[in-house]
Amino acid sequence: MRVLNYLDFERYLGSSGITTAASHQRRALAGRGVEVETSPWDGRNPLTASLSNLGTDSVWTDFDVAHCNLIGPGSIAVARHAKRQDIPLILHSHVTREDFQESFRGSNQISKPLGRYLRWFYSQADLVLCPSEYTRRVLESYPVSAPIRPMTNGVDLDALDGYEKFQASAREKHDLDGVVVFAVGQVFERKGLTTFCRVAQQTPYDFAWFGPYSTSPLASKTVKRWTQNPPENVTFTGWVEDIREAYGAGDIYLFPTKTENQGIAVLEAMAAGKAVVIRDIPVFEEFFTDGEDCLKAETDAEFREAVERLAENPELRERLGENARETAEQHSLDRVGEELVSVYRALLDGDDPIEA
Repeated sequence: MRVLNYLDFERYLGSSGITTAASHQRRALAGRGVEVETSPWDGRNPLTASLSNLGTDSVWTDFDVAHCNLIGPGSIAVARHAKRQDIPLILHSHVTREDFQESFRGSNQISKPLGRYLRWFYSQADLVLCPSEYTRRVLESYPVSAPIRPMTNGVDLDALDGYEKFQASAREKHDLDGVVVFAVGQVFERKGLTTFCRVAQQTPYDFAWFGPYSTSPLASKTVKRWTQNPPENVTFTGWVEDIREAYGAGDIYLFPTKTENQGIAVLEAMAAGKAVVIRDIPVFEEFFTDGEDCLKAETDAEFREAVERLAENPELRERLGENARETAEQHSLDRVGEELVSVYRALLDGDDPIEA
């Protein structure tokens, strides 16, 4: 079986959650009898494919199933080609109108027409994969007419091995001490940036956000305000080469995000055995349990109380961290690989991919 696992603009996306999800899929398929192609073109791009295939009928490489992870022009071309050639088409919904909001200047205004585009785009699929039941409900509300199946993005447990050895060097590098409260990922207001900084202002602990942030004209005013003039106890590290730095340095993972389709970084923090504080939003209801593998909060005051409670109680941090590790193991790449292969085979055999 040869599968196209395609990500539009892959070279420009950096360490985004979508890039990580696609990488997880590819790793999960390794050794499962699936040959993975990452480009649909018989060449590096449409232009080189056209030049290298002069006099032939097609610029396309061969694949049995098309699996696209983004919503750009390359994926539109793949979708049309798949329909013409009767190739099963999977469109993976990592982007929704809701999680596009509060990401950069003007994103809220763009989100409404984006929703109409997503309804059309995802409806072309033979199957839409999405990271959660919550996302499935969101897509059905547009409404997307294609069948939709939730499937975890997974977490690469092996990739986090050895994070402990980064503790001393990362803390020294970023001037962190004591109990460290941290976040991981692109700095957006949607991710709870203001709450993160306000909680820091109300507590004596060191806070660190590991991840890139934009300083371009497209950056939101909120991101510019907090990153250019952060509270005294908050560090924005920018890009880090090895994300194990974050999980080595931090003690309490604070993620007051407003909207998520799943939250890969939460799973990574849990895989590292960290105590996690997250916002009580619908998507987290299906994955995490307050008081068992995390603490949940809604208001800034509740987030502050949860952080203080964990900072003052190492035993609670350890218990939640151990349970969190068990939760993360339920989202292993082995599980992702098994589900993907089952879905691919069902589509090729003409069976129901929802039941596969």
